[in-house]
Amino acid sequence: MSKTRVLFMCMGNTARSQMAETFLRAYGGQRFEAHSAGLEPGEIDPMTLAVMRERGFDLSGQRAKALAEYLGRVHFGYLIIVCDRAERACPTTFPGMGTRLFWPFEDPAAFDGPEGERLEKFREVRDSIEARIREWLSET
Repeated sequence: MSKTRVLFMCMGNTARSQMAETFLRAYGGQRFEAHSAGLEPGEIDPMTLAVMRERGFDLSGQRAKALAEYLGRVHFGYLIIVCDRAERACPTTFPGMGTRLFWPFEDPAAFDGPEGERLEKFREVRDSIEARIREWLSET
């Protein structure tokens, strides 16, 4: 039986969508094939790498990817948008995209403060994403 492909999308593919991809791969990999992309991809945020490493996930082999890498090439059963900006910027339909879901998470990279507080914000968002993935898997 083939796995359902899921694409997590945000603006930069540098934090939230990378975390969601990793958690779905870890907890739902037997049922789902997880991917992530951004509308304006950048470099994965070092704090994303750090907070995921705290949980035992090594993201060093991952990279930020553009949505264009997938459009028209891969069919996804789910498109899950994880940020407000991407939700506003996205067309309502894409070729090859199934069910569209919107899970807004705060952008940890936008938090302005001392390094320790920024790290805590990344942890908070990481934990929220993990909980949402686990909840979705129990419902799906």
